[in-house]
Amino acid sequence: MYSTLPHFVLGFHGCDKSVADEIISHSNKHLEQSTNEYDWLGHGIYFWENNPARALEYATFLKNHPERSSKGKKPIITPAVVGAVIDLGYCLNLLESHSLDVVKQSYKILKDFCKSSESEMPENLVAKGSNELLRRNLDCAVIEEVHTFNKGSGRPAYDSVRGMFIEGKPIYKGAGIYDKSHIQICIREQNCIKGYFHPRRLIDYASI
Repeated sequence: MYSTLPHFVLGFHGCDKSVADEIISHSNKHLEQSTNEYDWLGHGIYFWENNPARALEYATFLKNHPERSSKGKKPIITPAVVGAVIDLGYCLNLLESHSLDVVKQSYKILKDFCKSSESEMPENLVAKGSNELLRRNLDCAVIEEVHTFNKGSGRPAYDSVRGMFIEGKPIYKGAGIYDKSHIQICIREQNCIKGYFHPRRLIDYASI
């Protein structure tokens, strides 16, 4: 009942400048979907919600650490950001209780399947050089199971997945707020993306 958010959101995707220019100059093109087995919110097109600075930071990170880039993705030479106007549509919104219950049930289904088929459950893994679970193989498999179950049972397909992640270091001693916390959006239905744009820089009127 409350899985459709009643407003547009702005999403930002970090990539190479050539990709950003191509996407924005061709109205019939979309960013590529990510299909890694460790994607945090399953497979789809990823955006940072209302956070162009973090998108640029991530693109810069991938330029400096090309081994972390997804297979087949164009290497980043000049970090850039693509903005998008997004209607989340029918959203698996992991910031509300019903969606969390759906994912919990999906975990049980996946666990039972792995047990009956004598296959290993995926695991979330700490990435090399980090102390955080950056390779979310388990979360990806559970969320993909949600989509598989919906398709097999004739239920409506989710257009998007939205999640909040606590990441990084405390912003001051004793803080419960972390410097890399963010909201991520994974778009499965491309028609949810209403348009792409180059993000504008904030105008400093005091300097004019």
